[in-house]
Amino acid sequence: MSKNSNKQPVRPNIQATRPDTQQRQQKPSAGTTVPGKEGAAFKKYIHLILASSIAVITWLFLKVCTNNQLTNWDDPGYIKDNPLIKDISSEGLGRIFSTPIMGNYHPLTILSYAIEYSYVRLEPWLYHLDSLLFHIVVTLLVYWFVQLLTRRPVAAAVAALLFGLHPMHMESVAWLAGRKDVVYGMFYMAACVAYVYFLRATGAKRWLLYTSVLLLFLCSLLGKPVAVILPMSLFCIDYFEKRKLDVSVFLDKVPFFIGAVYFGLRSIKDQNAFGSLTTDDLAFNIFERMALGGYALISYLWKAVLPVKLCNFYPYPLKVHGALPLSYYMYPALASVLLALVIYFGRRNKVVIFGTLFFLVNIVLLLQFLPVGGAIIADRYTYIPYLGLFFMAGWLVSRFFEEGAGKQTGYIALSVTLLYAGYLGYLSNERCKVWYDTTSLWRDEIEKEPHDAPNAWNNLGFNYFNKFNESVNPAERKLYYDSATYLLTMAITLQPSFATPYISLGELERTMGKWDDARNHYYKAIALKSFDASPNAYLGLAIIYAINHNFDSSGYYFRKAINEKPHFPEAHSNYGNFFDMTQQPDSALVHYALSIAQNPDMYAPHLNRGRLLYRLKRYDDAIKDFEIAMALNPENGEVYYARSFADVAKGNKPKALEDVKKAISLGFTEAKMDPNYLNMLRTR
Repeated sequence: MSKNSNKQPVRPNIQATRPDTQQRQQKPSAGTTVPGKEGAAFKKYIHLILASSIAVITWLFLKVCTNNQLTNWDDPGYIKDNPLIKDISSEGLGRIFSTPIMGNYHPLTILSYAIEYSYVRLEPWLYHLDSLLFHIVVTLLVYWFVQLLTRRPVAAAVAALLFGLHPMHMESVAWLAGRKDVVYGMFYMAACVAYVYFLRATGAKRWLLYTSVLLLFLCSLLGKPVAVILPMSLFCIDYFEKRKLDVSVFLDKVPFFIGAVYFGLRSIKDQNAFGSLTTDDLAFNIFERMALGGYALISYLWKAVLPVKLCNFYPYPLKVHGALPLSYYMYPALASVLLALVIYFGRRNKVVIFGTLFFLVNIVLLLQFLPVGGAIIADRYTYIPYLGLFFMAGWLVSRFFEEGAGKQTGYIALSVTLLYAGYLGYLSNERCKVWYDTTSLWRDEIEKEPHDAPNAWNNLGFNYFNKFNESVNPAERKLYYDSATYLLTMAITLQPSFATPYISLGELERTMGKWDDARNHYYKAIALKSFDASPNAYLGLAIIYAINHNFDSSGYYFRKAINEKPHFPEAHSNYGNFFDMTQQPDSALVHYALSIAQNPDMYAPHLNRGRLLYRLKRYDDAIKDFEIAMALNPENGEVYYARSFADVAKGNKPKALEDVKKAISLGFTEAKMDPNYLNMLRTR
């Protein structure tokens, strides 16, 4: 017998093998177990079980958000008052794919709203359900991506579970205006998955996969322009896959960088046109910007581990004697130290390097070096970047299950991870409840930022103003009026240069007939020259002058409002009222039609046009408008009362009497004040 006959066959070193090279099947030898068909089927079954479990767990923790309502923070601009989602004809689709909304170009996100609107109009449940389903799909793609890279189901499951349940992601899920994150994230992660397959493929299939990565990248850009960073994420994948750094690595990224540059420049243009490239009168020099960027980076890191005191709006710090507090300058130094430690201790660990790079390249554009809006950080900005951190966490847990590792320690580590994931799920469930409606959202913000977030005071105040308008109960109206006045005044006290609360106060005072106070607040808002403030102030002035029969001044301010803001359905609706008052029915009908075209969900232009059509003896057309107004606002007794007159004109007194009774039951007291009309309806 040969002296080497007792040696065991050498096992292949999988770690040293290129990931895009197929392992040759080894002939089994004594003592070697090779998985058969049952083992392969079991492996696939395990992936299905893990993925399904993650999806179900995510759904169970987050399903509470499907009960949420629309808020008054960007939801009106994207959904409630957005004419683009209310027309999915070929012309409407053309407008969706050519028009930026509120400084953002994300037509696929807008298209998703449009599809939902075509089914349920403004009922919020379907919108919230779809946002949650999008998020679950992204979570499953995270599982797929990590499993592809690591071939470790435990690593993939941990990363996906953390991704799906992390509270910092709830802003993207529970806030309807945050839909763009889950839409772009879905295509972004699909592109990453397809890219891994591209790297490992050969022949014609390889270029088919490359084309699919490009198309998915384009879809991600059309979901949200922040996807411009994908080419850098692809470089990270190249590194993890040990791809040789040659010319081809850069050449296959050229189309991606072309798309990134185009969408990046367009995004800057759109944001600038909307007035978002500002920090609310706070000017920071380059050194202060670096300090704030370091603060944002450290904040994102510690919130990844301990996601507490989350807000929907994190205001910039106020300068003290014209300078940023010195404490902020320590954050770039701390970030540099952390990066140095990662490089020193993790330089030979591609998992650490990949996870760190993936996090950094995806967060760097969101560190507010180029300021967008008035918030220094935002929970939604972590949606894709946190994957780099979760990737490292998943890998760390999976190492306890390697051959030779203590399995008992592995199970302890996995149990701790699952408990932590449950804690995250609980926090996310509570965070979803904060996003229930406008009141809960801004109350939470004021509790956490009572002095530095005047927009929260304004938005909650305007919400109470709307409740004041909707209520018919005198006690409720007084409560809402007092609350709105207090909150709006606080917003002005905190930031006197903030134009919006002046307009809100003007609206409140105008409704109460306090003409002089209302005018003063409108003029103050105009003097501040804030973006989008002047048209609303002009409209308020136009309404005041119309009510007081100063039609020359009223017409002047209506024209000013519409000239500055052509898409202004509220202005067109009230301008129609102006022309009705001044005996110009043809012009009134034109502006009612414009208002309805711009926002089909406003009941007021239908109601007022119906009244005008009734006086023009176009009874059938009037009744159609009244019925649409009722469908849009079924709890408004005024509409039923107005329709009763058209019913009488059509010879249908019983129907008219039913309408008057309905109006009275809904609290429309004017219906009770004309006993002669009621007696006439009761006579047959």
